[in-house]
Amino acid sequence: MIPVRGLDGATVAVLGLGRSGLSAARALREGGAVPVCWDDNPAARAAAEAEGFECRELARQGALDDVARLVVSPGIAHLYPRPNPVIAAALDLGVPVDNDIGLFFQSFATEEWENFDVAPRVVAVTGSNGKSTTSALIHHILEQVGRDAQLAGNIGRGVLDIDPPVSGGVVVLELSSYQTDLARSLTPDVAVFTNLSPDHLDRHAGMGGYFAAKRRLFAEGGPDRAVVGVDEIEGAFLAGQLAEGRADDRVIRVSVARKLTGPGWQVFARKGFLSEYRNGKQAASIDLREVSGLPGAHNHQNACCAYAACRTLGLAPRVIETALHSFGGLPHRSQLIGEKAGVRFVNDSKATNVDAAAKALAAFDNIRWICGGLEKEGGLSALDGASGSVKKAYVIGREAAGFAMQLKPEAEVCTTMEQAVARAVAEAEPGDVVLLAPAAASFDQYDSFERRGEDFIRLVRAHLD
Repeated sequence: MIPVRGLDGATVAVLGLGRSGLSAARALREGGAVPVCWDDNPAARAAAEAEGFECRELARQGALDDVARLVVSPGIAHLYPRPNPVIAAALDLGVPVDNDIGLFFQSFATEEWENFDVAPRVVAVTGSNGKSTTSALIHHILEQVGRDAQLAGNIGRGVLDIDPPVSGGVVVLELSSYQTDLARSLTPDVAVFTNLSPDHLDRHAGMGGYFAAKRRLFAEGGPDRAVVGVDEIEGAFLAGQLAEGRADDRVIRVSVARKLTGPGWQVFARKGFLSEYRNGKQAASIDLREVSGLPGAHNHQNACCAYAACRTLGLAPRVIETALHSFGGLPHRSQLIGEKAGVRFVNDSKATNVDAAAKALAAFDNIRWICGGLEKEGGLSALDGASGSVKKAYVIGREAAGFAMQLKPEAEVCTTMEQAVARAVAEAEPGDVVLLAPAAASFDQYDSFERRGEDFIRLVRAHLD
């Protein structure tokens, strides 16, 4: 646990008692603060009370009068489309609003670090797609070379649940826009921006607000090194703002769309080969085509970002290359479930938006595509140019008929996952890939993308057995 520093004796309100909320309450108490907690879910309140925490209805008049800070879980709207009433009340009273990420950066460094030979470091990864895989890959590489590493944030453990760092230790954080938008303190040593595509636009009032939330990790924190994907205009703009000049190697530009040139530091992938250039000269090259856990251009972007981050930590190219080959990938992200009669089955349930689905489609040929769910803002037109390898789509979800009408490939309305898998299996031929890449949220039928992916896996394994 990372005890929260700087709030000893203060009353701190915690709104939302999921994983991050309870973790924050524990760390606040460990650091000497007095947490008062609230969640609209009675079961969540009961769990907190069982651990000895006071639960106080924070929306009632006067509930925040003695509160020094309000700590909010990421799922609770703090600005758009409108602030939660408790947050609105805190803002009116001048109570600072924070989250567990802000508490972590406020509390991570301690006086004990003066006795360390090598100061611990924090690598923080954000972006629309690929941040989970990139974070897990950085963590995997560090573990493979024997570095003390912990994975936390939006993946792995709660950020305040991790162990206090040791000399030379590295904490790898995956951070969503909800987390970077609200955290009062953001001070990573290395910050990574993978890419940007439309997502969570209601929570950020459009693309400008969404990008601004991601940009805070770099603008507020001032990392020693920044790894920035520049294939979208926002990434190119961010890299340009951070760099003092073309040769400023504090910014590492990453691309999977083109060769990057110039006097600075670049990492890019073309035709399956990762290349590192510094000062206009090639420093390393890795063949990614044989890395089974990272299929497709979108995963090659993840590999480039992870490679660049690990290079900033002093790892040699060949050491990183060896570690890439032992990476098995993450569940629900281009996850190979199995193969039968020449047909492969791939679970990419994490492809919850159009851009992620397009990248999954680009990774395979001869696709039997299972898609659909709760459609996100912006429609499906961006998939038009990405569906050339799709032989047929099998559409699930409550609004399957409307979803199917927007697709260019032949589409069959299946509604349920069970029917979609059954139809895809019945029609698949040797060389086909049955791919779950929904391009939509899961909440019309499942409580998370994980549950959706698990249902797909269950049905596929029944076929494979």
